[in-house]
Amino acid sequence: MRIRLGTRGSMLALAQSDWVAGRLRTAGHDVEVVRIVTEGDLRPVDTVPGEGIFVAAIANALKRGEIDVAVHSAKDVPLEEESDLVIAAYPERADPRDALVTKSKAQSLANLPANATVGTDSPRRAGFVRAARGDLRIVPLHGNVDTRLRRLDAGEVDALVIATAGLDRLGRGARIDQRIDPKVITPAPAQGALAIQARRTDGALLEALEKLDEQDVRLAVEAERSVLSATGGTCRAPVGALASIEGERFTMIVGGVNSDGSDLRVEVIEGERSNAIALAGAAGRRLAGAVLLR
Repeated sequence: MRIRLGTRGSMLALAQSDWVAGRLRTAGHDVEVVRIVTEGDLRPVDTVPGEGIFVAAIANALKRGEIDVAVHSAKDVPLEEESDLVIAAYPERADPRDALVTKSKAQSLANLPANATVGTDSPRRAGFVRAARGDLRIVPLHGNVDTRLRRLDAGEVDALVIATAGLDRLGRGARIDQRIDPKVITPAPAQGALAIQARRTDGALLEALEKLDEQDVRLAVEAERSVLSATGGTCRAPVGALASIEGERFTMIVGGVNSDGSDLRVEVIEGERSNAIALAGAAGRRLAGAVLLR
């Protein structure tokens, strides 16, 4: 079938969408990639992003019938589900961890110089970094992956903490000094995963997209997002969750911290695959009771 695939026009979004388009073309479909400008693309570089800022315009184009499929970074998808849209597939997931990047290489979070500056656009990353190294100075640093790398190389900060998946997908993995232990900086729920969205009524298309769906990735992402939902937070909340599925066993690291580095809590939960969502929700409620999450 002919499929119009909607995406943001950033280099990372295009890399992600081209990968999905390639999978669909291999399956015999004719895919046209349609670039859509979102509110997030129009904001000034140092503006803090809001909930759904990168998703809404593409989802609306899907609802209007201007495209047939949308590809999102799963962590950016709002928790509240669209009544007439569905996440048809979560394909293979990239490395979900956060990465430390410096100019000098061979660095780690533990051996950064005292009082070094660390650039990040995330309250979650800021909180975990401050909890790990109270001397480090957080510098709000927004922009796409290449913009942040340029600002690092220009000397605006000594280091970046940024999603590993974005660097890998753009072929920038060699810039990574350290892929950070999820117990030190717990990744954002659904980080590294892609969400392929379609209309609920497009039965034939949903059947085609189902072939891209990885059930273990779906369960992991849904469990991680259940943690976030249970805390009452949004994608900007200082909450992390990373699930892994091995056969019928489920394991998840759940972390929360205030953006100033206080009230750090990291918990590892384990159980049966069938109980993953219930375990995740309970962990999120415990986290909300222990940490202010501000």
